[in-house]
Amino acid sequence: MQITLTGSPLMRADEMETFSKDKNPSYKNCEAKLWLAYKNNEVVGRIAGIINHAYISKWKNKYARFGWIDFIEDEEVVKHLISTVERWALEKGMIAVHGPMGFTDFDPEGMLVEGFEEIASMTTIYNYPYYAPYLEKLGYVKDVDWLEYEITIPKQIPERILRLAELVEKRYELHSLKVKTSKELFVYARQIFDILNVAYKNLYGVVFLEEEQVDSYVKKYFSFIQPDFVSVVLDKNNHAVAFAISIPSLSIALQKTRGKLFPFGFIRLLRALRNNTIVDLYLIGIHPDLQSKGINAMLIRDLAKTFIKKNIIKAITHPALENNNKVLTLWKGYETRQIRRRRCYIKILERPENG
Repeated sequence: MQITLTGSPLMRADEMETFSKDKNPSYKNCEAKLWLAYKNNEVVGRIAGIINHAYISKWKNKYARFGWIDFIEDEEVVKHLISTVERWALEKGMIAVHGPMGFTDFDPEGMLVEGFEEIASMTTIYNYPYYAPYLEKLGYVKDVDWLEYEITIPKQIPERILRLAELVEKRYELHSLKVKTSKELFVYARQIFDILNVAYKNLYGVVFLEEEQVDSYVKKYFSFIQPDFVSVVLDKNNHAVAFAISIPSLSIALQKTRGKLFPFGFIRLLRALRNNTIVDLYLIGIHPDLQSKGINAMLIRDLAKTFIKKNIIKAITHPALENNNKVLTLWKGYETRQIRRRRCYIKILERPENG
């Protein structure tokens, strides 16, 4: 099968901020080192080594991470990159290396192992098919997989969704947030991240987001968010207990702009936000006290209303852990297709005999 490039570049400004100690609050709990590989005076690869001390404290795993890995189709190049991170990890007292992962769960993670012909979303990694086999030759094995799905949006909201949404609204005294502007939605941003912290706390590699990190992510991502594409469920005290955030797909626009906003890249992004038939389902969270009670029906109903109104025909899910059945069954009853699988690899390190 012929593979074409389907990756979506990240925003260059965001990438630069990620590795700035002055702008990325994750450096408060993390240390990182960056390397480039050269061959014949040309850059042929890159890699980041990260140690997240908050992760080690919570999960009791003295693991280093590798991330932002890229390399040409040359076994010696990837071997050089990986061995460099491994030596650094050993020097830091780590017992294993896993990845690709970032500073936090909000950074791109997981090496693509299936779905190379599908267009990647703006928040995920794209890599060529040769990456995984080269990594496996170096002793890396699967630790966990994430799955992504394409959902076909029906022309009408299923009746069972409407009935269940109405039932849980009455039973638990809930209602959907009604806002018209991003400024109104912004008021609930911190409550949304509070839900994330408690709802995602037991997922692979997740650590608690500190206040400075929350402020950073709100600033970075809420600038793209349109209220119509967000559902927030409130309790009787008008406190957020569940949310779902979707964004019109920016993948094609970012490919054309090569991740640059200026001088004219922002125009393509604005067009994609206003006129699109595909959305990315970016985040969804339900407070643990209300999980498995049908609250997801309210979120799906609210988003579906917008999707139908805006002539959206496809929705692409954010990567979900392969064993996270609560998320994987959210769209039960809809026409779905698994489109991508991405993997976190791990390798237990062996110390040199003279070390």
